[in-house]
Amino acid sequence: RTILGIEAAKKRNSTYFIKCHDLIQQLRKANEENRLENRLKNYSRYKLLIIDEIGYLPITKEESKLFFQLIDKRYEQKSTILTTNIGFGEWDEIFQDPVMANAILDRILHHAHVVSITGKSYRMKDHIKKKPHTEQE
Repeated sequence: RTILGIEAAKKRNSTYFIKCHDLIQQLRKANEENRLENRLKNYSRYKLLIIDEIGYLPITKEESKLFFQLIDKRYEQKSTILTTNIGFGEWDEIFQDPVMANAILDRILHHAHVVSITGKSYRMKDHIKKKPHTEQE
């Protein structure tokens, strides 16, 4: 995800990377301050928006609506990369609203390229303990 953003920026494409929780908090704060439309416009101006770690922290129903507004504003206009380790079938739990989750998925999966990555975490590779040797070996 990060390398895609770097490559896009190298090609002079406006690119912005943000963790989902931080994005949601900024949208929520802008909404409380009656600045939501300006914040949505700000995030919509980037040619590529990378939203990382969707579903790692809880998202309320109200926050789901804010997230939907951003996705809808960017839909078919700009590119968005989303990262998560949560399957699409579980997104109604992430967003605590099956209707909102379906509306979000409808927009992000239309025209999407889904890349599923399996395997062990690269962050854990140096910390996974190897099988200890027994004295008989």
